[in-house]
Amino acid sequence: MAFAVIHSRAMHGLKAFPITVETHVSQGLPSINVVGLPEKVVRESGHRVRAAIKHSQFEFPPCRIVVNLAPADLRKQGSRYDLPIALSILAATKQIPTRGLNDYEFIAELGLDGSLRPINGVLSAVLAARGSGRTLIVPAENATEASLVENTKTFIAKNLLAVCEHIKNSATLETAPPLKVEIDDSIALNFSDIRGQHNAARALEVAAAGRHNCMMLGSPGSGKTMLASRVADIMPLMSNGEAMEAASVRSLCRETIDPRTMYRCPFRSPHHSTTSAAIAGGGSDLRPGEITRAHNGILFLDEMAEFNRNALEVLREPMEARKINLARANGRITYPANFQLIATMNPCPDGSDVDEHGRCPCDDGRLRRYYSRLSPPLLDRIDIYVRVPKLRWADAKEMPPPCDTSEAIRARVRDARQRQMERQGMENARLDDKSIGEHCALSKSNQRLLFEAMEKL
Repeated sequence: MAFAVIHSRAMHGLKAFPITVETHVSQGLPSINVVGLPEKVVRESGHRVRAAIKHSQFEFPPCRIVVNLAPADLRKQGSRYDLPIALSILAATKQIPTRGLNDYEFIAELGLDGSLRPINGVLSAVLAARGSGRTLIVPAENATEASLVENTKTFIAKNLLAVCEHIKNSATLETAPPLKVEIDDSIALNFSDIRGQHNAARALEVAAAGRHNCMMLGSPGSGKTMLASRVADIMPLMSNGEAMEAASVRSLCRETIDPRTMYRCPFRSPHHSTTSAAIAGGGSDLRPGEITRAHNGILFLDEMAEFNRNALEVLREPMEARKINLARANGRITYPANFQLIATMNPCPDGSDVDEHGRCPCDDGRLRRYYSRLSPPLLDRIDIYVRVPKLRWADAKEMPPPCDTSEAIRARVRDARQRQMERQGMENARLDDKSIGEHCALSKSNQRLLFEAMEKL
């Protein structure tokens, strides 16, 4: 009988939990059984491991092999356990030394030829391994993600044989090289392209400064989408912690991470046919939804009233709690969802603009049914409403000059954010009741104006 232990990491949400891969080799009919609440992909790892070991010039033992992924009550998903399972079998059968294995953690999928294939969630695993004091070994194709974490050493390998040679001290693996890239903060879409709509542009600037949820109402062609698409470029660059959180979400979703643009806030714009599960997240593997992919960034809903009501209702709790708790038949998980909502909407079902008296061609019944698609609790979570009137060609000659450039607006937003952090330690949108009374105290005349507005409007 033989026994070996290898360390690895399991992904649960954005957290990488430590996993112990225990392998027991004994006499009996040749078989390999993986236990410890594995899903189908993990149970299939035995076939990949067997072929990879043989193609790497090692012997696969004709014995009874039991692999336990501890703790056994945590669901194991994905192909990240192929490499640690293979190494535990080789260590249990004395084909590689067990000395020094406790200093490493391993995650990788194995090809049948022994090559290491990339996996998702590497960034979270590197951050967790840094805190454990162990050195992580990952596939070479995940080197860029591993390099994003400063003050840590991560080894990269191309195949199983290279990892084994490193363990035997016959050769040394390369470390993930530190990244030296210039952050790209260029402007893609500029506010200076916009003619007119200065009121809406100013509202979006205020919304960006305080991270307020904002709704723009206007008929088709008034420029709502054009305005909203430029909001991301006036946002200040994210802090290192915020950028790492956003990059961890992208890594979990198998999205490419560009180190040059990773400090720019995410901008997600799902189609109006998107389901509630795609917005919130879920599925058999409890994957993140659009609100988590927009974490620390912007979620843009164009023509919000055209979305399914159930898809909109899932936004309510995350907009308050800035996280979402998913409870499904196969488990529970919590994802971050600190997003800023920017939405657009037509003033009526026909898309017609209202006249100077606030009237439109639609009858009252159609209007009520149209606005009933958005529940009052959801609308109550939107801080700023701004009307975007459709500009007439006859007014083009008298149109005011273009809006300020996005560079100038971004500088003002950055200064406003800095003042908020110095004053209250958070953005204005996150102020609670006590903080509002302390930092936003109203004069008697302002209180009277607010009271009259609440009573009459």
